[in-house]
Amino acid sequence: MRPALWLMFCGLMAACPLSAQTYEAWCERAATAIEHDSLPQAEQYIREALKQDPANPHNALLFSNLGIIQRSQHKYGEALESYNLALGIAPRNVPILLNRAALCMELGQYEQAQADYSLVLDLQPGNRESLLMRAYIYRQKNDYRLARADYDTLLKRTPQDFEGRLGLAMLEQKEKKYDDALSLLTRMVDEKAEGTSLLTSSQHAVVYVARAGVEKDMGDNDRALTDLNEAIRLDASLPEAYLVRGQVYLLQQQKGLARQDFERAAALGIPMAELKGWLEQCK
Repeated sequence: MRPALWLMFCGLMAACPLSAQTYEAWCERAATAIEHDSLPQAEQYIREALKQDPANPHNALLFSNLGIIQRSQHKYGEALESYNLALGIAPRNVPILLNRAALCMELGQYEQAQADYSLVLDLQPGNRESLLMRAYIYRQKNDYRLARADYDTLLKRTPQDFEGRLGLAMLEQKEKKYDDALSLLTRMVDEKAEGTSLLTSSQHAVVYVARAGVEKDMGDNDRALTDLNEAIRLDASLPEAYLVRGQVYLLQQQKGLARQDFERAAALGIPMAELKGWLEQCK
């Protein structure tokens, strides 16, 4: 976060007229505070700058930075208000729209996030983040046609996009088009053996977990276990691998092994609330 904010503040200070020395000084102090990771102090300095010159058109940038700082401190309501104020000044600013959309996703405000991503795509039709996230929102709303349209748009531009291909495979799985999902994921797996893949080991692990999920849905638990074991070999810190493997073990009535995997998934960050039902089935 700090380098991006620093560049934004430098641009702001360069644009400030010489007559606004006090306003500029508060911006400089805020930038320095950010460099030293003193976020509460940076927030205070930004507020001082805003009070010094409330009509300055560059306040959109200050409000945006204020929102970033507040979000990093988990002050989500205040961050949202700051982004709203920033967009009140610069309603078509793409970075600010993306920041607000990401925050709305965290807050579960999918309708507002979708609106922001749609506006970004009106301004920048090929914006990758907006295509991916809007497709995800459509997928969650079971609007498969629109989700597919966004994935197709992205993959026409960048056919090898990892998240785009993975998202499309998950869409196929959700539509119960298991053969199509399996084909997409197997192609991604085979690229590694062919030496044409640019994915990292961790990304390949994610692909194996995704393919295992499809195989589990198809009732092919042995293949699912093989893929999950390979995923864990590639990245033993991937919590979803243990979650899905625990589910497969439960299907095979191996409750002790399932419990071990669910507990490992919890240790790696999956909320216990999501695991409670699975753990109860291990008794």
